[in-house]
Amino acid sequence: MRSNFMANLSDEAIEVLVDRFSATPSPLSAVIVEHCHGAITRVAPDATAFGLRRNPYHLEILGFWDGVEHSPANLGWVTDFFGALHPYDAGEVYVNSLDEGEGHRVREAYWRNYDRLAALKPKFDPTNFFRCYQNIAPS
Repeated sequence: MRSNFMANLSDEAIEVLVDRFSATPSPLSAVIVEHCHGAITRVAPDATAFGLRRNPYHLEILGFWDGVEHSPANLGWVTDFFGALHPYDAGEVYVNSLDEGEGHRVREAYWRNYDRLAALKPKFDPTNFFRCYQNIAPS
């Protein structure tokens, strides 16, 4: 899985979505574009841990397939698809849409709230009990 937010859904971005999805090597794969609007956009960015509420389109490219022998083709498809959409990427990602190997994007997911959350980490989770790929590393 690879994911990001998009500021808009331009004709060019839609063309990339259609073109790249039609080339999927697996009929089990999916692409989701969620329009995030309404009440969630009226919450101040620093009111919760998740502050990314400015860019309304949440994109997820989900590669699913059967058989390990199909892994290279499907992993390549996800990576290439995600790269082709980079020009439309708003530089934001939903923390729950980070996949294995994307720990470097945690700061991007929490945006300007990251430093505040990192400062709270020692107080509320001093042993780093709540850890996973999306972990805010203890100081």
